[in-house]
Amino acid sequence: MSIPKFTRALILKESSIQKKPVYNDAVLEKKPIPTLKPGQVLVKIGAAAYNHRDVWIRKAQYPGIVIGSIFGSDGAGVVIASGNSSDQLMNQRVFLTPMRGWEKDPIAPESRFGIVGGGALPPIGTFSEYVVVERDQVIPSPSHLNDVQIAAWPLGGLTAWRATIVNAQVDAGQHVLITGIGGGVALLAMQICIAKGALVYVTSSSQEKIDKAITLGAKGGTNYKQKDWPVHMGRLLNGSSLDSVIDSGGGDILGQTSKYLKQGGKVVCYGMTAGSKVTLTMREVMRNQQLIGSTMGSHKDLIEATNFLAEHRIVPVVSHVLDGLEAAEEGFELMKRGDQFGKIVIKVKHSDDTIQSKL
Repeated sequence: MSIPKFTRALILKESSIQKKPVYNDAVLEKKPIPTLKPGQVLVKIGAAAYNHRDVWIRKAQYPGIVIGSIFGSDGAGVVIASGNSSDQLMNQRVFLTPMRGWEKDPIAPESRFGIVGGGALPPIGTFSEYVVVERDQVIPSPSHLNDVQIAAWPLGGLTAWRATIVNAQVDAGQHVLITGIGGGVALLAMQICIAKGALVYVTSSSQEKIDKAITLGAKGGTNYKQKDWPVHMGRLLNGSSLDSVIDSGGGDILGQTSKYLKQGGKVVCYGMTAGSKVTLTMREVMRNQQLIGSTMGSHKDLIEATNFLAEHRIVPVVSHVLDGLEAAEEGFELMKRGDQFGKIVIKVKHSDDTIQSKL
């Protein structure tokens, strides 16, 4: 079996411009591929996707970042080598699990939690032509999706699944509000809820994004920049109550939606783009309404979510496809502007598939 000796990867470097605010560099470098150990596989990455954390890492606003580490939490490709002889994963399409430290506990991580890309735990990243990874940390890619589409799934899909199915317990016939539509997690949450049979409503600052969400199956939406947006949402509900709110903003989301949320309804918050505090008052307490914090989830959650994705043939929404790691800076700029509808994905090109060595 032959494998390449080197990979090109996008590396986090200290900013070459010494000024505030900090914005670290992302540099494409050639790096040696480590020798495979038993229990490891080599994945030839076909596509890798951005997350907001990649921009926060460059801004030095994310915990545990390591200068010299490789960017990227989401990646998909093909297993081309293994440290185990006769490995059944050989030549199989897979995607990488985007985290470590949370295997199956239903409540929280069992050990120190780490996210792939930009840090020390684990010391890998997906913005690379090739990645050496533990074989139990890859999952077979659903057959109905190509590498670009499945690269748009892992981190966002797991976060969306945890928020909607595990924490909000969304089911058929329920009314669900998803805020901030257009981002990868919000769109995947919407797609999961619709596949589950829920009636989904959305908010956005862009009417164009609301209209796109409706074409994908949302029942309606409202612009959260309008002060009376909850009133408009109430009109859309037409006398029905929300069973849950899946929120990426934080701030006054409970105060804004409590009137339209049923007794015992849930607000599941996975982000704080509007504010770092969420106010819970006696009004919500007396209505038995619940505020639930939600993060990514476990390896077990991701497997169950991927099975659901495959069963319902959900196709993650991809906003932009960039041509090669050389175009990485364009992706960061798109992320900073925030006008994408869906995930931004790099289709990885491979500089040298001819260099070979014995495993």
